[in-house]
Amino acid sequence: MAARSKARKRALDILFEAEIRGEPPLTLLEDRAIQADPPVTSYARELVRGVQAHRDQIDELLASNARGWSLSRMPGVDRNILRIGTYELLWRADVPDAVAISEAVVLATDLSTDASPAFVNGLLARLLELKPELLAADPEPGVAAEQDGTAQDGTAQDGTAQDRTAQDRTAQDRTAQDRTAQDRTVEDGA
Repeated sequence: MAARSKARKRALDILFEAEIRGEPPLTLLEDRAIQADPPVTSYARELVRGVQAHRDQIDELLASNARGWSLSRMPGVDRNILRIGTYELLWRADVPDAVAISEAVVLATDLSTDASPAFVNGLLARLLELKPELLAADPEPGVAAEQDGTAQDGTAQDGTAQDRTAQDRTAQDRTAQDRTAQDRTVEDGA
């Protein structure tokens, strides 16, 4: 299993455990990082922190796009897989869209119900369709904020303004590349 795949699984473990125990995920994250059994990688930490930083937006998107399912009615594992997948899809410019969706489907296949992979795939695919609108509606959605030191308000940690237009173009280019790759995969019958 690849390092990032393991990190996603570890982040899912932490988010799910926090939800079941009714504990704040960031508190549990720090406890698990100290215990380090199993270890909590930096990417797993970034995922938990990123999901928590955008949790209200993520949950709103999931609730409004899950046809026939409320967020509370979803299995807890699926809900947290979808949170990670949505975070990677919308706020991690370093993760190709197809990878974010595929990794979420793999987690659902390995850890949830027989119907979960199709549900996770369908809901994340819907969010991928909406991604250009979501990025246009929120010109500073925080894409790449966690990995480049940019705050969500578009300023660097030292207070200097960032070139958001260049970042937006990069995100749009990646989306177009990912769609082309997905189209090729569908045409190839994979």
